[in-house]
Amino acid sequence: MPTTKKDYEDGATVLKKLISWLRKSRLGPMKEVANTLKKFRTEILSYFYSRLTNAITKGINSLIQSAKRRAIGFGALEGYICMIYLVVGKLDLNCPELFG
Repeated sequence: MPTTKKDYEDGATVLKKLISWLRKSRLGPMKEVANTLKKFRTEILSYFYSRLTNAITKGINSLIQSAKRRAIGFGALEGYICMIYLVVGKLDLNCPELFG
């Protein structure tokens, strides 16, 4: 679905208002959020052109973190890497029927 110029402009307007509102806060963490949003403004607004997000990357990272928890006790990087391949690679490890 192509994005219109209006979508981008609306997004930019809302982001600008949000940053302004956060900067007026008396809370330091809110001001940090405002600075982060301003720093990544271009990347945030690029969504309105590409409609791409990092959801797939986040999903893969979640699987890797799961593999990391499963690999506790292997004691070696190789075990961790093997567990990542097993979890993220979605390998089909079903045994074939030997006795038909």
